[in-house]
Amino acid sequence: MSTALTIILMIVSVLLVVVIILQPGKSNGLSGAISGGAEQLFGKQKARGLELILHRTTIVLSVLFFAILITIGFFMK
Repeated sequence: MSTALTIILMIVSVLLVVVIILQPGKSNGLSGAISGGAEQLFGKQKARGLELILHRTTIVLSVLFFAILITIGFFMK
């Protein structure tokens, strides 16, 4: 049981790292700092579909990561 959970934890960890790396940054240098206030005021007009999917995938993978980690800790005790 512990071995299977460890393998699943490694897979989830790699997927979590990949999804986090794929996400765009909050600002793009000086132009992002200047336009950041306008984006907050008027809303971001870029395509949000992929960003939303990556954001939700990050949340799901992080919850899975911690749940598996706690389960492994419980079984190792």
